[in-house]
Amino acid sequence: QVQLVESGGGLVQAGGSLRLSCTGSGRTFTSLPMGWFRQAPGKEREFVATTTWSTGNTYYADYADSVKGRFTIFRDIAKNAVYLQMSSLKPEDTAVYYCAASPSGNARSAKDYASWGKGTLVTVSS
Repeated sequence: QVQLVESGGGLVQAGGSLRLSCTGSGRTFTSLPMGWFRQAPGKEREFVATTTWSTGNTYYADYADSVKGRFTIFRDIAKNAVYLQMSSLKPEDTAVYYCAASPSGNARSAKDYASWGKGTLVTVSS
C-alpha cells in the first residue's frame, strides 16, 4: 500500500501558477502509474492528469482536455514525488486536488485507483 501526501495548494489569482506536490512512502514511484484528480464542491471527482511508465525509459503523460496546455505532470524519482505544475489558472480550476496511485484499469478513472492522498485545496479568484 502506498501512502500519499499532497501539498502546494492555496489561493491564487486567475492567470497565476501553482505547483502541487505528491510525496509517497511504502513503495517506490519509479514505475508506478500516478494520477492527479480534482473535485469541486457539488461535483464528482474528475481526472486531471496521469503519468505512466513507457518504453525507452520514458514516461507517458495524459491530460484532461480542460487542462491540456496549461498543466504539466512530472516526477522526481530521487524524491519519490510527483508534481502538477499549473499555469494560466482559471476560476473553474478551483477544487480539492488529489494524488492517486496504482490504477487497476483505466488510468483516467478515479474508481480504478487503489491509493489516495487526502487532497490539497486550490482556490482561483477572478
